[in-house]
Amino acid sequence: MQFSMAANDQTGGTVAANPFASADILAILRERGWLTADPKREIDAWCGYAAAILGPQAADRAILSELLTLVFHYDAQEILARVETHEVLSRFAARDVLRHLALLLLEGGPLDSERFKEIFAALKEQLQLPGRELLYPMRLALAGRPGDGSLDRVILLLDEAAALPFAVPVKSARTRILEFCAALV
Repeated sequence: MQFSMAANDQTGGTVAANPFASADILAILRERGWLTADPKREIDAWCGYAAAILGPQAADRAILSELLTLVFHYDAQEILARVETHEVLSRFAARDVLRHLALLLLEGGPLDSERFKEIFAALKEQLQLPGRELLYPMRLALAGRPGDGSLDRVILLLDEAAALPFAVPVKSARTRILEFCAALV
């Protein structure tokens, strides 16, 4: 199903129209070699979810593909080799955010929208930092780069994708934070 009208996001604000459907996600997965067999029902459902939350964030198919790459490719060593990574890590309390984030991810269940909100609220309360100072290190460690809210949507796809039989295994949020923190040392 293709979404063509603007919809409300989870915060009640209006998001852009979605030009992408599950079939677009499946096509990209096949092109990139992330899906080689006929998709199972769970993968079809995940593709629909991915299209719904990433589609409005992507101005074109290339951007959609780039966002999906963040789901399927994660290498903490590569991330730490980038200048932009060190710009984020050099900000006040960035490493504290990562430490607390790791503890919260390790003690709870899978990362979904509600859990993401809970973690964000807990970090905000514990560290007394503005949203940007929390989100940039979180996005860096879990999505692989700093940036805007589209990366939050990438993060929301990770744990569900990690449980599915894609041709390339997806690293969960827990796996990513562990890998990132280990590489950071």
